[in-house]
Amino acid sequence: MEWVKAVQRLRARREAGVLVTVLSVRGHAPREAGAKMVVAMDNLWGTVGGGNLEALGISRSREMIAQGISIPEVLTAALSDKAPYQHGVQCCGGEVQLLLEPLPVVPSVAIFGVGHVGLELARILARHDLELHLVDSRADQLTGGRLGVLDDAVAQVHVHNVPVLPELVVGELPAGTHVVIMTHDHAEDAALCDAAIRNEQLATIGLIGSSAKWTRFQRKLAEDGNPPEAIARITTPIGTPGITGKQPAVIAVSVAAWLLERFTEQATAARLPVPARSAERRPASAQRKAQA
Repeated sequence: MEWVKAVQRLRARREAGVLVTVLSVRGHAPREAGAKMVVAMDNLWGTVGGGNLEALGISRSREMIAQGISIPEVLTAALSDKAPYQHGVQCCGGEVQLLLEPLPVVPSVAIFGVGHVGLELARILARHDLELHLVDSRADQLTGGRLGVLDDAVAQVHVHNVPVLPELVVGELPAGTHVVIMTHDHAEDAALCDAAIRNEQLATIGLIGSSAKWTRFQRKLAEDGNPPEAIARITTPIGTPGITGKQPAVIAVSVAAWLLERFTEQATAARLPVPARSAERRPASAQRKAQA
């Protein structure tokens, strides 16, 4: 099915899109209910019937992408030569409802260090729709048996075993990734912090550790030529202040809650003001209420 491949392609490229489905047909229409197309800002896959109907769906889909809209919408189009049209006349005589479902770019998280805390954090984050990168220099931390707890993950899990210079992975991460540094080796943590603050495309950088560790790291990062504003990009300690405890599962819950707050902030910052919708263009939730 071409539309399925298109959705997968957008996901892999971390590009937003909209899945457009013919929701219902009354009278005559060029395509039957269930027909689909996928719309991206600069590409298109499939068809819902061409003409004014399809052009309206494409136009509104691209508005939704540009405005960061995440709520599905229902678009109604009358296929009549007497109906208002923008992109040419379609006089099939029917009425079509299109369901526009946003396909947003999901959050991306990279956990450097999949020890006790890192694995617990991965277990929590794997239940969410996101890209999850697990990075460790120790092969025994990334065995199939150990990571088997993630077999039912909702997230797309990417495993990186990098025995030498794991900080090189920082430069390969998608733009907007949230980096969490919690390896077994403070020297490795320091190298990762240095690489992370030199990558301006990362969303956030979190470091696990004590205040004494952070004091040493700040001094070392400054000696290596990093300006104060770059060093300040690192958040430490990470986690939600109200969740305390030293057990790996408790720390993981605290860090996961902190990350979820960052996801919300990131999504809100990307969202532009949405213009008022016409009576013919309503959120799917409102459509369902109207039909109840």
